[in-house]
Amino acid sequence: MSRKMGFRWHLRQLMAGQGIFQTAELVPKLAERGVHLSREQVFRLVTPPPQRLSMDTLAALCDILGCGVQDLIEVVVVDEQIRKTATGGAEPAAPAPVARRTTIRRPGQA
Repeated sequence: MSRKMGFRWHLRQLMAGQGIFQTAELVPKLAERGVHLSREQVFRLVTPPPQRLSMDTLAALCDILGCGVQDLIEVVVVDEQIRKTATGGAEPAAPAPVARRTTIRRPGQA
């Protein structure tokens, strides 16, 4: 069996530790360090963990928060184990959940 790696993003906690509670507060701080992002882009940096991040942005965040990369990003083993098949391929241990459409009906609607 092999294992899948993931990460935990601690930006929100580090911001709170510095007294920064609004994502918009990061916009001018990043701009001072040459990273020009909109409020929406900064919001997407903070709220869901980013899948892509420029090194300039990472360095600026570490400088703003007075932390190292290892404080911001924690590498973890994802619970999902990957099982090797007899043919040498890998298959997920459990099938992925299927997304289903939902219909919302108001009372009295058919």
